[in-house]
Amino acid sequence: MTAVPDTDVSDSRDAAPEDVLAFAREQVLENGVGLGEQQVLDVLRLPDERLPDLLALAHEVRMRWCGPEVEVEGIISLKTGGCPEDCHFCSQSGRFPTPVRSAWLDIPNLVKAARQTAETGATEFCIVAAVRGPDKRLLSQVREGVKAIRADGNDIQIACSLGMLTQEQVDELVDMGVHRYNHNLETARSHFPNVVTTHTWEERWDTLRMVAEAGMEVCCGGIIGMGETVEQRAEFAVQLAELNPHEVPMNFLIPQPGTPYEHYEIVEGKDALRTVAAFRLAMPRTMLRFAGGRELTLGDLGAEQGMLGGINAIIVGNYLTNLGRPASADLEMLDELKMPIKAFSDSL
Repeated sequence: MTAVPDTDVSDSRDAAPEDVLAFAREQVLENGVGLGEQQVLDVLRLPDERLPDLLALAHEVRMRWCGPEVEVEGIISLKTGGCPEDCHFCSQSGRFPTPVRSAWLDIPNLVKAARQTAETGATEFCIVAAVRGPDKRLLSQVREGVKAIRADGNDIQIACSLGMLTQEQVDELVDMGVHRYNHNLETARSHFPNVVTTHTWEERWDTLRMVAEAGMEVCCGGIIGMGETVEQRAEFAVQLAELNPHEVPMNFLIPQPGTPYEHYEIVEGKDALRTVAAFRLAMPRTMLRFAGGRELTLGDLGAEQGMLGGINAIIVGNYLTNLGRPASADLEMLDELKMPIKAFSDSL
């Protein structure tokens, strides 16, 4: 990951086939090679009557190249609200009149949250902070938090999401034992200036490059439904594929009161499922994780269809400032689907 992808450059995978699913079956399912931008766009334009076939193929690809296991993760906000950035979707931005107020979580409650997460069977616990990037105070809190979680006898894997990093901060997180770093590109490069103006897409890319080169796993996804075109969704999928992340969180916009996007429409369930499947066909070997907004956008369709349409990881419980559904409900769903939870020993 040494260069920012140029979306104007096409490759041999961008020749549009007559039947994109037949093409994907050969290239993605049989050979494990992700679709190019034109094919992803063709998938996103498939009519509703082709959706069952698309989901079935995406599930086959997931099972072939990732296996049946599902990674379960919990997340917790160490520092909430008061962020100086203007991400238009985010209720934690200090620039918008949202109900969220700045607050810090103390170490005992962080340890308690990690313990409760581990008790669900989760193998991953992500510490999140609403900041442009971490200062010394925040990194000190993270270090003390990781130390306290370990002292509690909890060996759950710890990830962090602390904004944009310097090389020194990347090295410090590695020294703490943080094994995965989440930093979402959020949307296609061409659409990003419409979503955030206080920093650039390239600045986020630079952090991800340093994280990957330091040996940490890269977790990078975004939010669907922020006014992007279907062409930009295809663009975003191949930009993520170029990054080659270990994990891609799939979020769907939850319109937040007080933000510029508070009146945006919720993504329709069928479009959400179509997008998940398209991203699976673009990234056959990547962990795709159901994250924020799935309950709202899928509604009666249920998370089950996503789990049978390319998803192989899930966040249980709440999403920072938004409520999810009880962890027990997701665990019951996985049991009914006969999808084993990824064992901790296998994730080391």
